[in-house]
Amino acid sequence: MALDENASKPLLGPNEPSAVEVVRPDAPSDLFLTCEHAGRRIPQRLGTLGVSESDLERHIAWDIGAEGVSRRLSEYLNATLVLQNYSRLVVDCNRSPDAEDFVVKLSENIEIPGNLDVTEADITARKHEVFDPYHEAVRNALDARERAGRATVLAAMHSCTPVFHGVSRPWHIGVLYDKDDRFARILLELLAEDGELVIGENEPYELSHERDYAVPVHAERRGLPHVEFEIRQDLIGTTEGQDEWAQRLAHVLQQGLVRLRKDRSRETCSKSTVS
Repeated sequence: MALDENASKPLLGPNEPSAVEVVRPDAPSDLFLTCEHAGRRIPQRLGTLGVSESDLERHIAWDIGAEGVSRRLSEYLNATLVLQNYSRLVVDCNRSPDAEDFVVKLSENIEIPGNLDVTEADITARKHEVFDPYHEAVRNALDARERAGRATVLAAMHSCTPVFHGVSRPWHIGVLYDKDDRFARILLELLAEDGELVIGENEPYELSHERDYAVPVHAERRGLPHVEFEIRQDLIGTTEGQDEWAQRLAHVLQQGLVRLRKDRSRETCSKSTVS
C-alpha cells in the first residue's frame, strides 16, 4: 500500500503504541529474552493491508501465544524481555531489510494486497518506525549489560503452526541454533528428561544467517550463548497453555544457566592449567 501524498508523515500516529516494549529493563537474570513477532497490530495508516480479520488472527500476522509465554517467562525468571508490537506483515523483524520477505507479498498462500505495490519509500518508513526501534532497543540493552560487565544469555521466543502446507508438525518445541550450539545442546538434554515431549533439533526449520536476523546479529556477533525456541501454537493458544510452557521453560532455562556456568568454569580452569 503506497503512502503517496502522506509519505512525509510519520507511519505511526501519536496515539499508537511504540514498536517496542522493554519489560523489566533492570532485571537481574543472566537470561535476556526477545520476541520478534509478539504483536499483530497494523499501523492505522495501513488499514488492514487488505487482509481479512480472520487471517490477521493466524500465524501469517504474528507468533500466536509467544507474547504470553514470554511475559510469564520474564516474570518467573525476573529477566529482561524486549517485545515487538507490530505484525510481521508490516515488516518482519526477524529478517534482514535486504531480504525479499522483509515486506512479504504472499504468506502461506495468502496474498497481502497492501504489500503488492509497496514502494521503497514505504519500506523505508516501515523500517524506520518499526524495525529500527525494536532492534535499537535490543542493541542498547545488550550494550548496557556489556558495559556493566554482566553475563548475558539470549533466548529468542517464537511459535510455529501445528500444520504447514498440509504437513503436520510432531514437535512440541523446536530448539534452534546455527554455528554456536553450546546453550542449545544443554537445553536439548534437559528438555529430553521430560520423557513425553517431542523435541525438534533445528525443527521445524534451521536457524541461519541467511534466513534469520535477531539471533545472528544480537547473539552470535557478540559471542553470547543463545537459543531460539519454536513452541507449537496449539499448545500455547490459551492462557493456561502459555503459563504451563512458561513454567516448564523457566525450570529448564534456570537449570541450563547453572550447567552453562559450570561448563565455563571448567573451560577457564582447563585453560589456566594449560597455560
